[in-house]
Amino acid sequence: MTALAGSRVRERRLVLGLRQVDLARSAAISASYLNLIEHNRRRIGPEVMARLAGALGLDPEALAEGADGALAADLRDAAVGAAGPPPELDRIEDFTARFPGWAELSAGQHRRIRWLERAVATLSDRLAQDPQLSASVHEVLSAASSVRATAAILAETEDIEPEWRARFHANLQGDSERLARGAEALVAYLDDAGGPQDQGVAAPQEELEAWIAEQGWLLRGLEPHAPPEALAQILAGAEGLASSAARSLARDWLARARGDARAIPEAELEAGLRRHGPDPLRLARDFGSDVLAVFRRLAQLPGLGAGLVVCDGSGTPVFRKPIEGFGYPRFGGACPLWPLYAALRRPETPVAAVVEMAGRIPRRFRVLAWCRLHHPGGFAGTEVAEAAMLILPTEGPGQDPVVPVGTSCRICPRAACVARREPSILSEGA
Repeated sequence: MTALAGSRVRERRLVLGLRQVDLARSAAISASYLNLIEHNRRRIGPEVMARLAGALGLDPEALAEGADGALAADLRDAAVGAAGPPPELDRIEDFTARFPGWAELSAGQHRRIRWLERAVATLSDRLAQDPQLSASVHEVLSAASSVRATAAILAETEDIEPEWRARFHANLQGDSERLARGAEALVAYLDDAGGPQDQGVAAPQEELEAWIAEQGWLLRGLEPHAPPEALAQILAGAEGLASSAARSLARDWLARARGDARAIPEAELEAGLRRHGPDPLRLARDFGSDVLAVFRRLAQLPGLGAGLVVCDGSGTPVFRKPIEGFGYPRFGGACPLWPLYAALRRPETPVAAVVEMAGRIPRRFRVLAWCRLHHPGGFAGTEVAEAAMLILPTEGPGQDPVVPVGTSCRICPRAACVARREPSILSEGA
């Protein structure tokens, strides 16, 4: 690999708004090693290059080719979402060679637009739904109202008895301190979650998902031969799980993941994939297991690169494993056109579709969904539904009908959608 590949890694990381520690974790290397790579003090082997390229959303060749290759790739991405007459894609190399400055400017503007789109979607989602942000703003406004009311009494009333004046002064001081603490907490929270790649954690479910992501979505301590105390040891070392609620969710997730690993060992699952492809029904038949267990195991395989959404009977997402290009709402309801909800309406019936995620550059995915009904209270007990949607990358346009979907109505630019439940803050041309 060329010696300047590290500079290209650093440039791409900064464009995406990733921190060094996050990229290092995604590529399964140390942050110190990544720092040496980015300053061109260490050469990059093919295996590490492949992991870095995957984490940065590029082909390994794009990092190895140099600036011209990455520049041409960015210009092609910009051309996909361009309005008006289609650009001359066959002359990109000629354009970058003759006008390198203009080419870099165009590609830079395209990268900036993509970053701003992610920022708008993230901040809009947070302003509308984030419970911690709502509580923080409420605390600041409440304290400000108290200060204003007390100050008005002191300013407009001349004959206040000394005892009551002292009480009002004490209240004014207390409310002022409360206002200052609330404002500081609000600023700290916004600073901690100020960008689309670093959104902070606001709920136990997010704590759990962030912790699993740090492990690469596959915990190796859950193999069938692992001792019974393995779960307790994993939880004891889980520093990312700060709340008791998140630890409770993690305990349940680990127990289920261990059961899945015992029923569907990784090596046998990969052999099944070679026989059937990612067909959950055939794989479940081979292993004699639940279809949703196969969904969860497929989503954990690094080579498949799949995303996963699990919801309960109300349609509320209870687990999310992201996949590049497919947006999940952080709070509130998701797009009602997701095949996940079609499966929820038709339990025990396979749902397969090709979906196109809304955006300036739409992305297509192969989606498989399944809903399972179970009765934890016995024959006369309450029926409980659980549904999951496996999201697989797809190559090329294909021949299957495409279902247009979005992240959520609030940030979906498709104004003519028949399932829209609220106006979008984005226009059709966003």
